[in-house]
Amino acid sequence: MAKYTIKRLLYSAIILFFVMFLIYVLMYNMPGGFLETKARELASRPGANKSYSEWLADLNAQYGMDKGIVLGYFTWLKSAVTGNWGDSWAWTLPVTQEFHNTVWYSFILSLISFIFELLIAIPLGISAARKQYSFTDYFTTVVAMVCISMPTFFLATLLKYVFAVKLGWFDISGMQGRDYGELSRFGQILDIAKHFVLPSITLIIISIGGLMRYTRTNMLEVLNSDYIRTARAKGVPEKEVINKHAFRNTLIPLVTMLGGSLPGLFSGALITETLFSIRGIGYASYTSMTQADIPFTMFYLAFLSILTLLGNLISDLLYGAVDPRVRLAD
Repeated sequence: MAKYTIKRLLYSAIILFFVMFLIYVLMYNMPGGFLETKARELASRPGANKSYSEWLADLNAQYGMDKGIVLGYFTWLKSAVTGNWGDSWAWTLPVTQEFHNTVWYSFILSLISFIFELLIAIPLGISAARKQYSFTDYFTTVVAMVCISMPTFFLATLLKYVFAVKLGWFDISGMQGRDYGELSRFGQILDIAKHFVLPSITLIIISIGGLMRYTRTNMLEVLNSDYIRTARAKGVPEKEVINKHAFRNTLIPLVTMLGGSLPGLFSGALITETLFSIRGIGYASYTSMTQADIPFTMFYLAFLSILTLLGNLISDLLYGAVDPRVRLAD
């Protein structure tokens, strides 16, 4: 297992190297003269101590744009590895500081949605498989298909119209109410939590459908296995067959899939956060992209690449851990 883990880490590092190279190439060949636009903006600010040409030269040197693609990539990569990602043009803060200011809001929002997704989707999927072709099965299947097909922007708009506009229970968007500054510390926490309700419901609804279908499919496959029929033939109580034998083996593919989704807790929900104006990493990245904020956009793309590779590694390791029949080759 140790050798396998080290080998996978080395493979991941190589893949990440080339992925970041592609990110740099895209930035290098981006049309529209974004560096020129930024240099012109910096030179025109009140109190600017550099001319347009000086700012342009500094920006080109910072991203290695004056050295060609290959040498420029290594110049940028050296700065990135040492933690120097530059300053965000949209947020006028160091990229890492803006990331730290926003990622935890995304993590809390995603964690809440993730927990409720497990609590809702897995029991419903198992119940549908146990009662195949019953009303429960058909109802669960229809709900799952509706959730899978529901566009995020439509669901978010519908929730805001019903619960914010018509009922007035929540604010339409944002993270703070009008009287936020007058509340106690505990009241401020509750106010922020209240603003997270509708975004959380949106994420839960659009995510439970796939997990319900996945759980149902795996549970049906296990229930139709020979050892389940043998256990029933021996007179093992149905509750023990389901809870002890079938459910345990259903968890094997579920754990690997969910393990791969854990890094996604930090990647943010770009559409949902933007629709509800939640200052998470997804909202920050969307705003940065629309404002041609190259430093933050490159950091976010590299961050997503690392999370993807980490998720694949976690899935492989969990599969070997939960299923003793699997032996990962060295």
